[in-house]
Amino acid sequence: MPRLRHRRLLITAGLSALALTIAGAPATAAPGTPRPARFNDLANTAHRTGTVHSFAAAPGEDDEEGSSDIMEQADQWNEARSAPGVVAPGAYSAAWAQLRALPRTGGNWTDETGLPYNSDDPRYRDINSNSSGGAGNVTGRVVGMAADDHGYVYAGSANGGVWRSSTGGGRWQPISDKLPAPATGDLRLDGRGRLWFATGEANTSATSFVGTGVYVLADPRHGEFRASDRVGGTELENTTIRALRFGGDTVWAATSRGVWTHSTTNLAGPWHLEFAPNPSFLPGGADAADEEAPYKNIANDIAIDPRDPSKVVLAIGWRSGDDYNGFYVRSGGTWQRTTLAGDIASDPDNLGAVTFGRSADGSKYYAIEQSPEMLATNGDSNLFGIFVSNNGNPLGPWTRVADYHKLAASGSANTSPGYMPGIQAWYNQFVQVDPADPRHLYVGLEEVFESKDAGATWTTPGPYWNFNFPCWNIDPSKQTGDCHQTVHADQHAAAIGSNGGKPYLVVGDDGGIYRRPANGKADASGHATDWVSLNDGSMDVLQYYSVGVGTDRQGRNAGVAISGGLQDNGESILRPGDRVMGSNFGGDGGDTIVDPNNGCNIAAEYVYLALSVTNNCAVNDGSWTTDPSKVSSRNVAPPDNALGSAGARFIAPIAADPGNVNDWVAGGTHVWVQHKGFAIQSGADWVNVFDLGAGHVATGVSISGGTVYAGWCGPCNNQGFTRGIAVGKADGTGWHQLSLPADGVIPNRYVSGFDVDPANPNHVYVAMNGYSRKWTEGPGAGVGHVFESRDAGAHWADISANLPDIPANALKVVWGGGLVVGTDLGVLYRAPGQTGWKVLGRNLPTTTTMELRTGLYGLRLYAATHGRGIRSYDLWQLLLFG
Repeated sequence: MPRLRHRRLLITAGLSALALTIAGAPATAAPGTPRPARFNDLANTAHRTGTVHSFAAAPGEDDEEGSSDIMEQADQWNEARSAPGVVAPGAYSAAWAQLRALPRTGGNWTDETGLPYNSDDPRYRDINSNSSGGAGNVTGRVVGMAADDHGYVYAGSANGGVWRSSTGGGRWQPISDKLPAPATGDLRLDGRGRLWFATGEANTSATSFVGTGVYVLADPRHGEFRASDRVGGTELENTTIRALRFGGDTVWAATSRGVWTHSTTNLAGPWHLEFAPNPSFLPGGADAADEEAPYKNIANDIAIDPRDPSKVVLAIGWRSGDDYNGFYVRSGGTWQRTTLAGDIASDPDNLGAVTFGRSADGSKYYAIEQSPEMLATNGDSNLFGIFVSNNGNPLGPWTRVADYHKLAASGSANTSPGYMPGIQAWYNQFVQVDPADPRHLYVGLEEVFESKDAGATWTTPGPYWNFNFPCWNIDPSKQTGDCHQTVHADQHAAAIGSNGGKPYLVVGDDGGIYRRPANGKADASGHATDWVSLNDGSMDVLQYYSVGVGTDRQGRNAGVAISGGLQDNGESILRPGDRVMGSNFGGDGGDTIVDPNNGCNIAAEYVYLALSVTNNCAVNDGSWTTDPSKVSSRNVAPPDNALGSAGARFIAPIAADPGNVNDWVAGGTHVWVQHKGFAIQSGADWVNVFDLGAGHVATGVSISGGTVYAGWCGPCNNQGFTRGIAVGKADGTGWHQLSLPADGVIPNRYVSGFDVDPANPNHVYVAMNGYSRKWTEGPGAGVGHVFESRDAGAHWADISANLPDIPANALKVVWGGGLVVGTDLGVLYRAPGQTGWKVLGRNLPTTTTMELRTGLYGLRLYAATHGRGIRSYDLWQLLLFG
């Protein structure tokens, strides 16, 4: 889902300045005041600016823009891969098998971003970055953590697989690269020391990917996961898994398609569906193609009575509310909704996403509960509370020990109206109890909170950032010196392990992994003084949406500057000679345009077409200013960039003409063109050349030789899904919609991207997302993923041939006339004059490739992967190795 998120909160300047900044207009700020947040989560933006509905509308509610539009945005990535229907189990495995059966070209990929990425790099410290916030070195989102008592730590990344450290964190090694699914749902060590890896991230974020089930590694300290380690069959394919829990000889899985169980002693045989509240919405059911199907069987967590594993409580429900939300227990052989005793909410209005945590001795249970009603009505938080069952019984009675007001008063950085603890409780949750002390627990929301007395009192050892506190100033010489390393925002997972008898806490969040002693030190404000970033560059799971390269000379070093937009980690930049990457734009980083002749001319999208341009790599000039008129970048967003409106998609497409870098196109509900290149000064320089039509929004754009192609969807959710392609000239003439009947050559699926023959603008290729009709229950799913036209789209030919049936995201015509396509599983290559496809290179890890670009003279290919960093491939290798 388009995750709603943050970046620097303007505490003193008020909401009007924030709204202006989000819309792309400058906002004034007092010297030394943090700049307004680059919110990368739609819901929070909605609460603060009023520009859109929040993620509050429950499926089926009568909210014309709210329910269907917000759900579509919330599940944008998943729907791009499932439209126009629901993908049946088995699709992923089939695509993986097809990919493995393909021949490979020779040559190897280079990991360009496999080095530390410093979000606090002082070279890029101005109001458009988050530098000096205190997160330090970062990597991609980590959503699963496990640790043992021998110094081994295991980390599950959002879309880069599982990693192992034998040193308590750092010097990471990948241990799941032989699996088809790199998306983590949960990661657990069981009582036998086996490591369980549940695939399919259940964060309902804009970039959460489904998985292929659950895998078990018998010797996690030395081994690696293999496809043969899967538990059961294909039952859990194309689902997300939020939690694994163990009770007796049974493992329970909370998934997007209900709760499933399997034996832990016999790993063969299928998973058993224990409970699905709305089975008609499951694949094969009568309502499987309904737009609400993905939201009708969501399971969040499972609580098991430590004294009697047969007593189980299921936490079920969609975060925005539905009439099936509730706690369920087994009674008389069936699952019945129940009311738990005490303060915890059991009604569908207040019971949304729930996470349980149990003490090692079984004496206490803890829970986080998110409220759909608060999500709909409370602009400050949707956290209903943190609760404890002091007798260890998951049935209660439950006592509320914290709400968002209590947490805000505990040293939180999120104390201003509109962004208080739990504002993203639907996305950020973990509970970790100290195994040595049932009264000592850590809770993760946007920040890390700690209680040593079972919730009676709280501190905030991991504040959101340092900007809100007296220790901070953008000028290092004016800082008081007592700001400490903190964690990146948005917490997802935690574990307590030890090494040499010294216990430590590790947490996973949107910036990677951080560690501190389990009983660490803190300052007078309760902020930890002993956090260590474990993101040393050895675990490159950075989630790029885009990549751009251009020539650059930095001192004596000449080469290329590599830029890219990242999920919640801004825009990274790597310049010649750098040993550490820096971040010159904060928040989410979307699409990117870089001048091939000057890598310091950069156009960086935030989200929803909020664009900024720099002409000097956004290097800080030493003035240490927060004055928008004196910083090194300017806002140039086209008018369709209103955050969260129908104006543009979360990550909206932009492109420059490879033959004329001054001609740009951007896609929202309209097609926008500007002819000033990197000299653009404001959003007023954009010209609206075409209206895509009511309810239509661009999903991919391309411009070449003055001809523009724009793919769109609308409705973009599965129910009634429609796609199309518009073509016209950059001067505004000749615009028309192509005739693409639902049963035509071009399938009725997402139009992901284009590339154009540089010698002929009428010769165009298009990539299509999703799966073929073999796997997709929905009208017009069709077949094929890559199509070619030689007459500007009047006629198309399917050139997919032996390409695996897997979502395709990007295309690139490369040196010599070859064609490269980036998919959800890898990068494929078709040689000039050939019809068959090969896997490009021999060492690209399995992950999603979102964008492809070539460097100077077109001799090197760059791939923006959404989970394994930016990779490059020297195209000369095709001549040397074939």
